[in-house]
Amino acid sequence: MDGLNANEQRMLEQRIQKRQVKEFMSAFGNLVENCFNSCVDDFTSKAISTRETGCLNRCVLKWMATQQRMGDRFQEHNAVLSQQMANK
Repeated sequence: MDGLNANEQRMLEQRIQKRQVKEFMSAFGNLVENCFNSCVDDFTSKAISTRETGCLNRCVLKWMATQQRMGDRFQEHNAVLSQQMANK
């Protein structure tokens, strides 16, 4: 980004932010759809049953733990790549 002027940097940052929001919304939508399809199966009542609530809680917690682990692994992988590049 050093070769960009202030206006170009601002435009790039805006594009990056829009993409991050879009990716987050996509991931969130996938989470909602996956957990709903996995956990909610009784449509005879407006209320969510205790079993469905427990299932949804476990599903969301598992998704969050998975996202955290993937982020950790990405950081570990990035550190290895950075070390390899530094040793060249």
